[in-house]
Amino acid sequence: MESLENHLVDKQNGVIKLLDPAFDKSKLEPGYIKAYLPGVRENGGQYTHGAIWAIIAWAMLGFGDKAAEYFKIINPIEHTKTKEAVNRYKVEPYVIAADVYGVGNLIGRGGWTWYTGSSSWMYKAGIEYILGLKIKNEILSIKPAIPNDWKEYSIRYEYKSSVYNIKVKNPNGKSTEVEKFIVNGIEIEEKQVKLIDNGKINEIEVIM
Repeated sequence: MESLENHLVDKQNGVIKLLDPAFDKSKLEPGYIKAYLPGVRENGGQYTHGAIWAIIAWAMLGFGDKAAEYFKIINPIEHTKTKEAVNRYKVEPYVIAADVYGVGNLIGRGGWTWYTGSSSWMYKAGIEYILGLKIKNEILSIKPAIPNDWKEYSIRYEYKSSVYNIKVKNPNGKSTEVEKFIVNGIEIEEKQVKLIDNGKINEIEVIM
């Protein structure tokens, strides 16, 4: 992960590359990716699936600050803060691009949009791995990996006819780990709750 951060992250242009340097005049034959121009798609550009998997990896390792920072870097809206950035990015700021060019005068330009599965991975990275909303076999738990300067955040989760209002508080400036898990005023030692379709509004308070 340290090597990835040192060699593949371009914070200035908002790109997390798949590899570097791009294949160009090399005698090596890595396969079809060399057919792309240097810096385009898998040949040294940001292949967004991989960039998001790196964000998920940072979250899984407990580096909430890095996970959130790099989530922000590849967020398409961040490519449109100035007129210059808009002219460079050239694609929609409200959908994930499957790739972003990573080399030369096209660096930072968005590639294919709309068709990509990267959008669902981006959603999973933010909701499941950074905010930490985990649901498995109808069991809800919270396992965050957030920046330690976040004081609190909230999630509204609807399960069939029921609503779960979740408030996560971070009074001690942590990135991970939950100390208390309180459901409708009752602390749950297991720090998880079975989802119930009871048509009620349920309040969950999580203390990190």
